Amino acid sequence: MFDPDAETMPREALTALQTARLKQTLERVYANVPHYRKKFDAAGVGPADFKSLSDIVRFPFTVKTDLRDNYPFGMFAVPREQLLRLHASSGTTGKPTVVGYTKGDLDTWADLMARCFACAGALPGDIVHNAYGYGLFTGGLGAHYGAERLGCTVVPISGGGTERQVTLINDFKASVLCATPSYALNIAEIARKMGVDLAQSSLRIGLFGAEPWSDAMRRDLEARLGLKAVDVYGLSEIMGPGVACECHGVQSGLHGWEDHFLFETIDPETMQPLPLGSTGELVITTLTKEAQPMIRYRTRDITRLSKQPCACGRTHVRILRVTGRNDDMLIIRGVNVYPSQVEAVLVGFPGIAPHYQIVLTREGALDAMTVEVELAPGFAGDRFGKAEEVTHHIKSMIGVTCKVVVKAEGEVPRSQGKAVRVIDRRNKAS
Repeated sequence: MFDPDAETMPREALTALQTARLKQTLERVYANVPHYRKKFDAAGVGPADFKSLSDIVRFPFTVKTDLRDNYPFGMFAVPREQLLRLHASSGTTGKPTVVGYTKGDLDTWADLMARCFACAGALPGDIVHNAYGYGLFTGGLGAHYGAERLGCTVVPISGGGTERQVTLINDFKASVLCATPSYALNIAEIARKMGVDLAQSSLRIGLFGAEPWSDAMRRDLEARLGLKAVDVYGLSEIMGPGVACECHGVQSGLHGWEDHFLFETIDPETMQPLPLGSTGELVITTLTKEAQPMIRYRTRDITRLSKQPCACGRTHVRILRVTGRNDDMLIIRGVNVYPSQVEAVLVGFPGIAPHYQIVLTREGALDAMTVEVELAPGFAGDRFGKAEEVTHHIKSMIGVTCKVVVKAEGEVPRSQGKAVRVIDRRNKAS
């Protein structure tokens, strides 16, 4: 069972624990994973060179292509027969990335997700409506076993069938909603069309993750669903959901569970480590993974780290809100743009619903961006005038010139899992 005292460990004890666990991890991967042994040797570094946490910068990074190049089982540090479960990405851009878990890994995962649920304010006996997708995606099963470990009652509904989701939330009196923020928004919209006001329901907490989302989206979800929207963070290559979570009382950054993970930030261009508090790419090293340890995994997520004490009393490093991924960054006429920046401008804009897609096209030698939005329910004003308003607002807030197309209610595609925010048509024949 998870130990709540681990969340308030003194910094000196955390550092000592991380150092001991990382030393063991480096020794294990060098002995058991040919990929790591080859990379360490090429970098002229080995487990014996690790004396303190600062020495981790001498070790090479791991990237997603390493998993694809060693498909399917080349990154495992244990015999395949010791795996109890396999998860995998969709593989839409090539070979899928495969991740595996021993019995010990699954127990650790459940403990950390239970820790996240408790951190978010869930209590034993709460009914958890789990609308994360089940299957090869880690979200559904990760949340499921974590909630059960805490002692909650789980409704394993997965994604889709949104009308039924609304009915069951009401009928079962769910306290906690687990979903991607975009699908939670979809649930709220369908509930409104059904004449159900979920803001008056039993929902108390929303545990939302699996995609970047803005504080504007948080406020919108809280208003529509009548709950506290809490951010949870993870990625399949590291474990799945449960790597970090906001606390329900303060909500000032995700508490990264340092007894199981080592967090760094780097400059994504130079790949040099950054001082604490600087904005950069998050890099994570696993400290307790048995089946598939990850050494300095480049997440591509852009964020900042803070070790300032949290008012909740937890001592673990805080991962401030992920603003986007460096491989999601768009460069439009010389301006760097993240989809989450566009979302922050659109959500809550008068007369506009919080649904959008960004369409990229090529105009001569330059990239162009069209933002497709839709009218809020009941808005009866001038659609073209509203498009001009949004265009001006995006220009003033982000600094990029784009075209805005305002569609009728329901015309922007809805998500039942991770939202597809960017449609890239630049390489298609005109």
